[in-house]
Amino acid sequence: MNKKGLFITFEGTDGCGKSTQIEKITQYLQSKNLSLVVTRDPGGTDLGKKLREILLGYEGKIYENCELFLYLADRAQHIDEKIIHALKEGKIVLCDRYVDSTVAYQGYARGLDKDKILELNNIVSHGLMPDLTLYFDVDTEIAMQRVGENKDRLEAEGVEFHKKVRNGFLDLAKKYDRIKVINSNQDIESVFNDAKVQIDRLVSKDITIIS
Repeated sequence: MNKKGLFITFEGTDGCGKSTQIEKITQYLQSKNLSLVVTRDPGGTDLGKKLREILLGYEGKIYENCELFLYLADRAQHIDEKIIHALKEGKIVLCDRYVDSTVAYQGYARGLDKDKILELNNIVSHGLMPDLTLYFDVDTEIAMQRVGENKDRLEAEGVEFHKKVRNGFLDLAKKYDRIKVINSNQDIESVFNDAKVQIDRLVSKDITIIS
């Protein structure tokens, strides 16, 4: 696709603190008068919100392939309805989760074929991959303490599941240079400062962003 904007994704296990960092980075970029779209995967569209309710709140059994295709269905709608348009307009798109979460959760943790996940994602996303991915890495035990008692369907998975997710993200970071690992065991401001370095490095290279 012919895009003029920048696509930045935020990844991590549940409880890594990425939601806080997305908010801080949004405020930081807005202070520079940059044009932003802030969204999330799943749940970035009206249809996506309904799919998110099912994925995180359904109390019955969701089988692995069904779970995968619900995430992909959300992404297909999200890409065509919102993300591609914003990028073509020259905006910076900040997205809470994307394909790396699907590979980490459904591939590494659920045991589905990772290459097939990527093939399917390539279809629904029209081959769109992030310009930069910030992965907020935190010890699994710390992350689960941060989540607290009120857990959604995925947060309620056991410690071993979430360790597989974390290991999956770390493995992906070794494979793809676009993924930058941020130590999220630090305090909030230190994490933000590390993330800001990566954001500044990317944005400073791009001269097409609308101000």
